[in-house]
Amino acid sequence: MHLQSTKTLSNGVEMPCFGLGVYKMTEREETLQAIDKALKFGYRAIDTASLYGNEVEVGEAIRHSGIQREDIFVTTKVWNNDQGYDATLRAFEVSLKKLNIDYLDLYLTHWAVPETFEETYQAIERLYDEKLIRATGVSNHHEHHLEKILAKANTAPMVNQVELHPYLQQLPLRAFCSEHQIAVTAWSPLGRGGVLTDPTIVEIGQEIGKTAAQVVLRWHLQNNTLVIPKSVTPSRIEENAQIFDFELTQAQMEKMATLNRDQRFGQDPDHFKFDF
Repeated sequence: MHLQSTKTLSNGVEMPCFGLGVYKMTEREETLQAIDKALKFGYRAIDTASLYGNEVEVGEAIRHSGIQREDIFVTTKVWNNDQGYDATLRAFEVSLKKLNIDYLDLYLTHWAVPETFEETYQAIERLYDEKLIRATGVSNHHEHHLEKILAKANTAPMVNQVELHPYLQQLPLRAFCSEHQIAVTAWSPLGRGGVLTDPTIVEIGQEIGKTAAQVVLRWHLQNNTLVIPKSVTPSRIEENAQIFDFELTQAQMEKMATLNRDQRFGQDPDHFKFDF
């Protein structure tokens, strides 16, 4: 496995296992520099969302990188107040225009808005049928949300992006997704930094000469989870990606498994405050 290793999605599309998340990157030059640094270092996936307000910068950085468009996997998401069938199609057009690209690699429902998430996914299916996106997916969907979608879908979601880290290991959801050939991407793979002082993780890092962040990101990959760590710091962008020259042992993986405490640093999809 290496920095540009991919996971084959259920439709055969290759999605990078490791990418850059750009949540909260709101300062233009900082955003452009972070993406430029990541792409030069070898990252080949960028994960944004209409909510983040930086789709223009993401598109600009990709165009200026000198890397072929087809070699960069671009993900964005439809925000909650743009959900529903027609609204999602309109929101997609806005995102595509801001990114200034011809297609998206992956388009996600950002959160499962109770009244509209099923319609939203049907619109994503249509975009897939029209070959405007290469893969379909959702974000922040529990099993019961996915069950509703699967009951009606002609094309099952290929990706579910959820909060996932050593304190929130999401075992039942991961098992459900595996059963239905849905790849799982971890947002906040480091628990917003909240797991990095955990004594067990720190100890494992000391054993192998790696940082706590590197231990956690490697743990994700060995659990077959895709990761999109966020950073605007050049040294951290490099450090996060330096996880392909070691493997955690079975004993170390078992130690990591004991850390689950169902602790969220973000919101629970069932209790998200949908204030429109």
